[in-house]
Amino acid sequence: MIGNLLGFAGLALGWRRSVWSWPVQLLSGAVLIAAYLGGDSPNPGLIGKQVIVIAAAAWGWTRWQRGRRTAGEIAVRFASWPERAALAGALAAGTVALAGLYLANPSWSWNPWADAYIFVGTLAAMYAQARGWIEFWFAWIAVDVVGVPLAFDGGYAFSGLTYSIYFVLVLLGLRAWWLRSRTLRPAGADIPQGATA
Repeated sequence: MIGNLLGFAGLALGWRRSVWSWPVQLLSGAVLIAAYLGGDSPNPGLIGKQVIVIAAAAWGWTRWQRGRRTAGEIAVRFASWPERAALAGALAAGTVALAGLYLANPSWSWNPWADAYIFVGTLAAMYAQARGWIEFWFAWIAVDVVGVPLAFDGGYAFSGLTYSIYFVLVLLGLRAWWLRSRTLRPAGADIPQGATA
């Protein structure tokens, strides 16, 4: 519950384009690892996923800090069509690869394809967030469309409720970033979009 609530807070901070979004997401992953290790039979699949989420959060944190130092803010933009294609391709390939790993190790996931899609979609969303792409929010919508029903179906009502609230926050965040991307900048201003490379 604490890990999910921290994840919710991280998403809310992302909506506000706060650099604190990343350390909160990192802490969420650490709390979830502690919870998974504290059970009777630790699940290496769940633990491994959170380790990767922590690494992605650390990377995103450094990108946003650099972007804020360079531009004074975290600027946002829509990804280009090649960037979108690359993100969608990575999502598809990653889902197939991870589902194959889950199928080879059945104890790691009770629903290999959906679990793989949700996890890889989460990483895609974090990557897009780190780049300052508005598609970050679309990636979360795609994850929630599968994740919310799956959580309720699997008996994880609290997670399902949390992700349902996430979904509302995602829609509000999408609107905020979209409007922010349309804000006119002063003539001659050279503010990079997204965090700097």
